[in-house]
Amino acid sequence: MNHWELNALDLKPRLPEILSSSEAARAIVLDLDAGECLSEHEVHERAWLVVIDGAIAVTTAAGERASGGAGLLIEFAPGERHEILASSASRLLLLLTPWPGAGHPGAMTMRAKLYARRHAAKRAK
Repeated sequence: MNHWELNALDLKPRLPEILSSSEAARAIVLDLDAGECLSEHEVHERAWLVVIDGAIAVTTAAGERASGGAGLLIEFAPGERHEILASSASRLLLLLTPWPGAGHPGAMTMRAKLYARRHAAKRAK
């Protein structure tokens, strides 16, 4: 058994800490200062975001909105684009499953990574 006191962790804002990682899932905790934003992004896995402390507002690329404080749970589908704004200093728990998800660079073969890098370099020109 592993356990963590999430409110007692000594974190630095915007420096996530990986609590646990396996093929089944990854658990990450992070702090955001009031007014900080995680600009629109996506993850390859199904994601659950739990507000441990503080308050956030979330907007999806589809225009859905949710906001709340401690106890708020939000689920994102794999690839669902979203943005997170901290309304106040906030501590968040992020659960990703499975880890790494399909298409995640960590799940790619070396050959696929090389192809992706070459493709990205061509697009950058």
